[in-house]
Amino acid sequence: MKKCILFILVLRAFICTSIAQITLGTPAIKNYTHDEYNAGSEIWDIKQGKNGLLYFANDDGLLTFDGSYWKTYPLPNRSAIKSVAIDATGKIYVGGQDELGYFFPDDAGILKFHSLKQLLPQKARQFADIWDIVIYKDEIFFRTIECIFELKNNVIRTFDAPGGWMLLSQAGGRLFAHDKDIGLVEFKDTRWQACVKQPTTGLRVTGITEFGRDTLLLATRKNGLFFMSGVNLYKAPTAIDAALQTDLVNFGQKIGNNRYAIGTSAKGIYIIDEKGRLIEQFSNRQGLQNNNIHSALLDGDHNLWLGLENGLDFINYNTSVKHIYPNRENQVKSNAVSIFNNKLYIGTSNGLYAVPLSPQQRDISTATGTFTEVENTKGQVLSLTQIGGHLLAGHQDGVLQIDNNQARAITPGPGAWMMKAFPSSPDIIAGTYTGFQLLKYNGNGFSFEGKVDGIYESLGNLARDDNNYIWATHPYRGIFKVQLSADRKKVALYTQYAEKSGLPSALNNHVYLIKGKIIASTEKGIYEYNANKNNFIFSPFYAPIFSNAKIEYLTDDSKGNIWFISNQRVGVIDFSKKSSSAPYTVIYFPELAGQTVKGSEYIYPHDQENIFIGSNNGVFHLNYRQYVSSENKLNVLLTSVKAIAEKDSLIFGGYFVKGNQIVSAQNTKQVVSLSNHWNSFHFEYTSTLYAQKSNEEFTYKLIGFDQDWSKWSVKTEKDYTNLPHGRYTFSVRARNNLGAASAPVNYTFIVEPAWYQTIWAYLIYFALFAYLVFLGIKYQQKRFDLHRQQHEEEQKRLSYLHSLELDRNDKEIMALKNDKLEAELSYKNKELATLTMQMVDRGKLLLNIKDELMVLIKKLNIPDASYQFRSVFKLMSDTEKSDDDWDNFSMYFDQVHNNFLTTMKAKFPGLSSTDLKLCAYLRLNLSSKEIAQLLNISLKGVEISRYRVRKKLQLSTETNLYDFLIEVTK
Repeated sequence: MKKCILFILVLRAFICTSIAQITLGTPAIKNYTHDEYNAGSEIWDIKQGKNGLLYFANDDGLLTFDGSYWKTYPLPNRSAIKSVAIDATGKIYVGGQDELGYFFPDDAGILKFHSLKQLLPQKARQFADIWDIVIYKDEIFFRTIECIFELKNNVIRTFDAPGGWMLLSQAGGRLFAHDKDIGLVEFKDTRWQACVKQPTTGLRVTGITEFGRDTLLLATRKNGLFFMSGVNLYKAPTAIDAALQTDLVNFGQKIGNNRYAIGTSAKGIYIIDEKGRLIEQFSNRQGLQNNNIHSALLDGDHNLWLGLENGLDFINYNTSVKHIYPNRENQVKSNAVSIFNNKLYIGTSNGLYAVPLSPQQRDISTATGTFTEVENTKGQVLSLTQIGGHLLAGHQDGVLQIDNNQARAITPGPGAWMMKAFPSSPDIIAGTYTGFQLLKYNGNGFSFEGKVDGIYESLGNLARDDNNYIWATHPYRGIFKVQLSADRKKVALYTQYAEKSGLPSALNNHVYLIKGKIIASTEKGIYEYNANKNNFIFSPFYAPIFSNAKIEYLTDDSKGNIWFISNQRVGVIDFSKKSSSAPYTVIYFPELAGQTVKGSEYIYPHDQENIFIGSNNGVFHLNYRQYVSSENKLNVLLTSVKAIAEKDSLIFGGYFVKGNQIVSAQNTKQVVSLSNHWNSFHFEYTSTLYAQKSNEEFTYKLIGFDQDWSKWSVKTEKDYTNLPHGRYTFSVRARNNLGAASAPVNYTFIVEPAWYQTIWAYLIYFALFAYLVFLGIKYQQKRFDLHRQQHEEEQKRLSYLHSLELDRNDKEIMALKNDKLEAELSYKNKELATLTMQMVDRGKLLLNIKDELMVLIKKLNIPDASYQFRSVFKLMSDTEKSDDDWDNFSMYFDQVHNNFLTTMKAKFPGLSSTDLKLCAYLRLNLSSKEIAQLLNISLKGVEISRYRVRKKLQLSTETNLYDFLIEVTK
């Protein structure tokens, strides 16, 4: 006890000597008006469920927010809700006038109210507003001004107030209440007992929270803060005591390690530490909608929600991005920052401001202090540069040297944009409104050496390469490459680069030395200088990153990472984080999109924990190390599923329930099955990382319908229409700008087939089909038989017609053949007749010649005439015996008379050639005289030959030889 008293006295002395200073960095504040959440303006209490959803006590009922969608659940009697509490199973306890109970989802995940009013004694069922609900151990306590209700084991006990219950709260594992007449009491042994020595009836306790291991911090309505240690109560000295004496305190609660929130009715909310020092104050001046704070909640991501008299405010308390205002009384544009000699300097559109820093301070945004204006810096500060152990400011009046919170003009003007040092020399060159100026180092600082002659242009952006060239840009005339004379007092040579030198245009170019290369950022991407061709080429390294996007600013940090502003988006090319496709990762910061100074963009990467970005009011501070190592678990919630038909029907309300508890995944036994009429669906989903709404993207897939995941999108809803019957699972994931993705959340449902698509319908269809097939087969069989019969008859008819056609054709062919044969036969007969007549005529001629010779010999009486004419007679005899005529004759004869000679020779091999000749001549029906001439024999010889042939043919005397010869060769 003595130690506690000593601690309080020391703390009081410390506070009394402290100056109230607040942190430099102010987190972003988002305002939600009652028009946005479409409910009563006052937010009385705030709680967060395990799934990240927020619950608000509102005059219109229970208000919920999932990051994208607001929903209101009224009580049955439409009374106002002033307090909310959530137990381990997910039951959301609420109360209103004449009503108390809890909300819990049904099997469809839709919140439903379950009243407990019936458990109250009959006389206690009429009561006013329930202002506090506390879950203490396994009991639920409800506070009205007249009575406290204790719910345990489904039984409610009541505790009436002697003077009026003004507070119900738990802290340090203890349950407290404050009565107007009896003061502060504690619930022990099933009853309320006094807990402090000092009388507390004059104190209106509005909040009790843990402070130390055995100490509690009490907030009172009008008397400030107190410590409670054991049974003793002591005044708690703080830096805000004077403010609390003139305002009403609505609550006090712990909001994290060494941080306590004190909500007031007129001055907003104060954040103090364990020593009572003011760390931050949030009020209208910092962006709150009003200063009457009803409630506060530090959510699962350590961000702060404030329930206001009129609206709801979200303070991104755990953010890596904060706002630093050098002048909170005046909105000033800031685009120059430097940390020099343990001071933070911020150059603004109306002067230079500085604040002292602790050398041990790592994250400057969390430092406390007050900015002061550096003397003699009124006007626009254009840049800050550290050269030779001195801080120089480019100012609208010229170059200023900053020493001991004072500024000394070095140049007479005009305005100076930027300064660059020369290599191996303390001298510097400044780019001004009218060209270059030379400054020399004199040991204690810099002195003006005059204007550098040769260029009269406004050169606002400077860079120096390794070849000692000065590079500068003009906003409308392109890029200048400048070589100075040996004494640096004039421009020896310069080259101007624009469209003809490879740049897309002469407008809005900026030049930088990045990683040893001269780089030009343009309105069409990034170009790099090619020394061999003395022009600029489209950069192959930056092309995959920026393509032809507009680049407003580039700079590199001590780690080699490249910070940039492109189309008013701030990002970094981080070479310490390799991706699958490149040796770097490109990270954008959506929180800073559109926040930079257009036309004067600026980034100052001091180190990984302190990145400064110029804005139209102060600067933004980015703790990059914290940003990329954020431990906030990315999650995704499916908040609503509606079946769409003539009227929408909510089939899933956003909660999965199993075993009378809210769980994170769907119960496989609770898969909804819908009729085919409900085959169109609307899905709503979100993530409860409320501080990263601008960083979120979602992808979804309807398993059973979609083949692949959708493209990442910021949309938080999806419709499917006219789904065929089947089993489907809607799956959705979320990711942030760092590439971290959540696990998917799945919702399975079934679209039943229509009555005509059921198994019984298909069985009937099958039976009908089978019957129809049977009838069809029978019908087809009959048709087949009929067709076959008709076909057979037709075939017979066609066959008959075909046979007739064939007969006709055969007859025609035969007739043609016969005609041909007759023609050939006629021709051969003519040939044979001709040949026969020639033979006959020749025989007659030879015979006549022989007879004439014999007559002549006799008349002349030539002696030995036979001998004298023997050669002639021999010649005639040889001519008669010539076989050539017979060979020709026999060939034609056989062709005409069906191989007569061949057949006769075959049938009657005993016939001689003369016999065959006789048969042939007989077949030709030649006369005996003609035969005699052909055979060169007498008529008697012909008769003898005929007799001999008949004998060889074994013919009777009655058989006509000619008829036989015709018959034998048919």
